[in-house]
Amino acid sequence: MRVRWLAWLLMLIPAAATALTPVTLCPGQNVEPMPDGRMLGHLPYPEANPADLVTIPGDFGAGRPCQMHRDAAAAMAQLIAAANLVPAVKGKLRGISCFRTVERQRQIFCSQIGPRKRCANAAERAKSSGPPGYSEHATGYALDFGIRPLTRGCGDVSDCIAKTPPGQWLLQHATEFGFELSFPPGNAQGVTWEPWHWRWVGVNAAVPGAATARALFATARTRFPGYPRITDVAIPPIWRNAIAPAPTPSPTPVWPK
Repeated sequence: MRVRWLAWLLMLIPAAATALTPVTLCPGQNVEPMPDGRMLGHLPYPEANPADLVTIPGDFGAGRPCQMHRDAAAAMAQLIAAANLVPAVKGKLRGISCFRTVERQRQIFCSQIGPRKRCANAAERAKSSGPPGYSEHATGYALDFGIRPLTRGCGDVSDCIAKTPPGQWLLQHATEFGFELSFPPGNAQGVTWEPWHWRWVGVNAAVPGAATARALFATARTRFPGYPRITDVAIPPIWRNAIAPAPTPSPTPVWPK
């Protein structure tokens, strides 16, 4: 574990020699890290210790088990319980992609680069996916939400999720369980708006495990804050009553149509 953290900390040091050394992200895709340690706009993250991961029970994982850091998983259980109190949302939220190893991230990232693929190169691909070693999914604190059954005309990892009752509910209430949106509209990292991608940092710093999560995401939260984001307001640990989603998401920022 100590070696893993040391390797991650070294990635954050913006040494000139390191910044000028190209990294092979995929076959034929050699990219130089940015001077501040980012790769194509994405910050570096360590891979979680397997001993810290747990599987979210039930059918929350869509097609494959959804693993998260145990601290985030506890909050996720509360979020799911609260969402299930709302008729329009009950039983519809799924974790379509949760913890990913760096190698799994490499497969996902590289699979869409090349002739007749979605992206021509790594730079183009990085607008919608983190390069291996630079994805929040590796920490065990982040996940991509999806809806089951799928809404007609709205597939997974599509911004149209923000217009659905489950997506609107997340935008309005996910922060009350310690989750914040990593990539809001027009984010300075240059990543596509991802209303499905959330990271857990705890409702406040006193929540067990929150300090560790916040240390990992400190640079992201300071330089590239998400929205909706956590403001450290004390929140009850679980909803006692059903709260229906409002007709539209929060008006700030202006969500793309």
